[in-house]
Amino acid sequence: MSNFETIIYEKLDDIGYVTLNRPHALNAYNLKMRDELYQVLDAIKDDAEVKVAIFRGAGERAFCAGADLTEFLTAPSPIIARQVRWERDVWGLFLSIAKPLIAALHGYVLGDGIEIALCCDIRLASEDVQFGLPEPGLGIIPAAGGSQTLPRVIGGAKALEILLSGRWIKAEEAHRLKLVNRVVSRNELLPEAERLARKIADFDPVAVSYAKQAITRGLDLSLEQGLELEAKLARFVIPLH
Repeated sequence: MSNFETIIYEKLDDIGYVTLNRPHALNAYNLKMRDELYQVLDAIKDDAEVKVAIFRGAGERAFCAGADLTEFLTAPSPIIARQVRWERDVWGLFLSIAKPLIAALHGYVLGDGIEIALCCDIRLASEDVQFGLPEPGLGIIPAAGGSQTLPRVIGGAKALEILLSGRWIKAEEAHRLKLVNRVVSRNELLPEAERLARKIADFDPVAVSYAKQAITRGLDLSLEQGLELEAKLARFVIPLH
């Protein structure tokens, strides 16, 4: 069990559990959570005992309802902000983790919440989930990768519609758009995430890591380059005769 203020981090067997823990504020992402999440992600990346991680939100109403704008919109000067981002690039660290990451999503998943979810590899959602990117309505744009990760998952036209209109997406549509892999009842959300995590954890961790890299890195390559990447990674796990 962790001693963080805004996050609970636990390890059970070979599964890491990351719980966003500001339920009184709908788990809004604030500066403290940013710093603590960076520490947790770094631990997951480097801990050989952790084979897969599950991300979830505390409380009944939200996975994460976005950034705490009372803090982020009164941040220090742009120079200091850029320095802090360079030193604590949470989103770059998220995407650098070669282990599978599962998001168990319920309630409001807005702004930074949907961006955290999009940094995960597999997204499971309960029937009460609602997704949205409200930033343009606030006079800002996504700053944690949402404008890049969302179109890579659901396509450019749909991503633009959601971002520019401010429209929220419910569970059924999110599944249809392939924003989430599966929709389950609220009671089954964590058990389903745990069943999937245990199945993944039973496999060889090197093979799992390379399989993830083959897909995530290959998506930004041509088919020919992707096949070369696959062949290169396969050589590390296929025994030579």
